[in-house]
Amino acid sequence: MSEFLTRGWNVAIPEVDIGDDIFVVQDDNGTLRRVQVKTSTSTQKQQTYKGQFNVPLNQLRNISNIPVHYIFILRHNDGWSKPVIIRQDYLLDHWENSKIGSVYKGNLNLHFIYSDRKVKCSNIDLSQYISDFTDFPIIEE
Repeated sequence: MSEFLTRGWNVAIPEVDIGDDIFVVQDDNGTLRRVQVKTSTSTQKQQTYKGQFNVPLNQLRNISNIPVHYIFILRHNDGWSKPVIIRQDYLLDHWENSKIGSVYKGNLNLHFIYSDRKVKCSNIDLSQYISDFTDFPIIEE
């Protein structure tokens, strides 16, 4: 939330939790972004570390006129990884067309492997989404 605030966006936590963790709003024009934060704790592997995230398939498939932005962030060595920010329709496309992740009990299970400023899932390079705040530009006053 603090990252969005420093970028000039207003942040709100929904009173009723139906899937969105936070709403991010550009006050001057009313632009609204829905955000779902997914966290995990890392497991160390030789030169890499990894984490597992779960996304409910019914949420992933239910794209409205305001798509969800998923933020995947991993706790590693007493700190946080850089966020991997993927818009809902892009993640759905990766799942349907690139076969990213695996399905178990109604969830898309994603195993991210982090190494040398790169992130991969199911051998698909997701590095372009690391700290991708494209849909959250800095708002100048």
